[in-house]
Amino acid sequence: MSEGVFAHWPNRITAIRFVGAMLLFVILSLAERPETRTVAHVCFWLFLVVAVTDVLDGYLARRDNLVTAFGRVADPFVDKVLVLGTMIFLAAFDWSKEWFPPWVVVIVLSREFLVTGLRGYVETLGLPFPADWFGKVKMALQCTAISIVFGMFAFGLEETFWRGVVHVLIWAILVSSVGSGVTYVLRSKRLIEAAA
Repeated sequence: MSEGVFAHWPNRITAIRFVGAMLLFVILSLAERPETRTVAHVCFWLFLVVAVTDVLDGYLARRDNLVTAFGRVADPFVDKVLVLGTMIFLAAFDWSKEWFPPWVVVIVLSREFLVTGLRGYVETLGLPFPADWFGKVKMALQCTAISIVFGMFAFGLEETFWRGVVHVLIWAILVSSVGSGVTYVLRSKRLIEAAA
């Protein structure tokens, strides 16, 4: 087997997920043209595949003991690119900005900058700083909300009970973003103090 960062499947899948996110953004750039619902169908399935494969690369890395420094950095990076990039697009479209107003995206984005900065600093001290369960719940809520918004528009379900579901999910995203941000701050504080 070849050597290097992409010698194993977990890192390959992470790279493929990044390419999938970039493809999604290219397609989303077409989303205000007349064929919008067709574009939304494609985006719904592409987003779902890229989001769900996050579970696969992590599972393979743990199962085969292939957790690497690259994977610890690249996997959450790709998650952030996928979710935040998609939210920024959805904040701009008439059919989706009701659920992703700019202030919601700014709060989520701020949390991600904070956690990324903390993770980077803590890891420069030689300490691991993996995602915790709160952060994983936040990611799951974000992916679920985005998928439902795409699905509502793609399949013409805007006036169904899914509207209420998305509104609940958005508030859950806000709570989990702020809550997980606080837990990361407290955890990094403990690690930094222990290393001093």
